[in-house]
Amino acid sequence: MSNKTSSSSSVNFGGIGMTLLTIFLAYMKIEGKIDWSWWWVFAPLWGGTVLAFVFVIVVGIVVSLIKN
Repeated sequence: MSNKTSSSSSVNFGGIGMTLLTIFLAYMKIEGKIDWSWWWVFAPLWGGTVLAFVFVIVVGIVVSLIKN
């Protein structure tokens, strides 16, 4: 009889990565290294939410068209 134990763990660094990217871009903007709008500097924080919202809207439109 075999007693196998396995553990699997997954760590999501997405939130941390986006925060670090935003801090880095803000630093670059303040130092004058990039000439981007502040909207683009903070895009890593709000970009995913906007994409998810657009996806939900498009899926809702497609589903409503298919039902009718």
